[in-house]
Amino acid sequence: VLENSMMNAEVKEGEILPPTIQRLMKGYNKYLRPFFDNGPVTVGMSLDIASIDTISEINMDYTATIFLRQRWTDERLVFEGNKSLSLDGRLVELLWVPDTFIVDSKKSFLHDITVENRLIRIFPNGTVLYALRITTTVACNMDLTKYPMDKQTCTLQLESWGYNINDVMFYWTRGNESVSGLDTLQLAQYTVEDHYTSVSEAVYETGVTTVLTMTTLMMGARTSLPNANCFIKAIDVYLGICFSFIFGALIEYAVAHFCTLTHADAHMLVYGHHIHDFDDDKNGIVMTISSQSSRVKRRKEPATSPTAAPASLELTVSPASPSGSEARPEPPPEPSHWCLTLLATLRKVVRSIYCCHVRNPHHIDNHSRIIFPLSFVMVNLLYWTYYLYF
Repeated sequence: VLENSMMNAEVKEGEILPPTIQRLMKGYNKYLRPFFDNGPVTVGMSLDIASIDTISEINMDYTATIFLRQRWTDERLVFEGNKSLSLDGRLVELLWVPDTFIVDSKKSFLHDITVENRLIRIFPNGTVLYALRITTTVACNMDLTKYPMDKQTCTLQLESWGYNINDVMFYWTRGNESVSGLDTLQLAQYTVEDHYTSVSEAVYETGVTTVLTMTTLMMGARTSLPNANCFIKAIDVYLGICFSFIFGALIEYAVAHFCTLTHADAHMLVYGHHIHDFDDDKNGIVMTISSQSSRVKRRKEPATSPTAAPASLELTVSPASPSGSEARPEPPPEPSHWCLTLLATLRKVVRSIYCCHVRNPHHIDNHSRIIFPLSFVMVNLLYWTYYLYF
């Protein structure tokens, strides 16, 4: 009587079940799993990935729409015949179904337009096929250190919420072929490289349970930078290398320009110094010759002219003779003496710079044309080798 009242409560007034379903539902208790006293019920799983809508680096998750198909055997639903019964999805409320959930799901929903997207099919041997259309947002740990050559591994795990392995056992119906749709999937930011399935057991305080895992390998193929700024990405390293070479080229230009100017100034200073010494020597010779000619003239004048010369004082300033027989008075200080001191100081500075002097500043550019490209090629070889193979 209790079972009949429970069944009648599930069926709305005015709705009459087909005779076959009425016979199956007679004495059926949906609150008890199949083979309740005869070991665990095995549930086969298969997935069809309809689409992967978004992959978020900020939230570390992806959103996918999937068709989840579950298959198990319920000995209470065996009936005679050779055809399966396709039932309205709303009749699933009358049957026992696995309490499957997606482990890392953040939010999920069952599509219900125009009706709930559920399918239930019963085969004569008691096998039940239950299919759902679900959209779920699943967490995915992402490592963006090798962006944009990054490869992400995202998983979709299915478990039983309330049953352990003594009650319910999950398995993939056809191994890796249980997951379909990824081969033809087109993503805007990623390329799906591979996928594989696995079966494991997770231990919780409430028991041990079967875990079905679908792992998807996706390679980044994005054209815009991700908004996750908590990583030093591979592109950041590459941009740093490029900026370093650009800055090095600017430094090389400044050094070459400075050396060129210094090289020209040094030659001008040395050349000016030689000219100044040459002028001093020339002036000394001229003054000596002039003074000697004046003495000879004065000696000849008394012999030719007997008349007395008027009293006068003539002071002739001439440079000292090589023999040192005649004294030379000190010359008056020149007004440009501070200029000579400054030039001498500059000469000392130039000579100190000459310790690290490049004889030809144009060699800096010539060497840089070879060193910079070779260095950039070597750094690129190391960079791509590390990020592609390690």
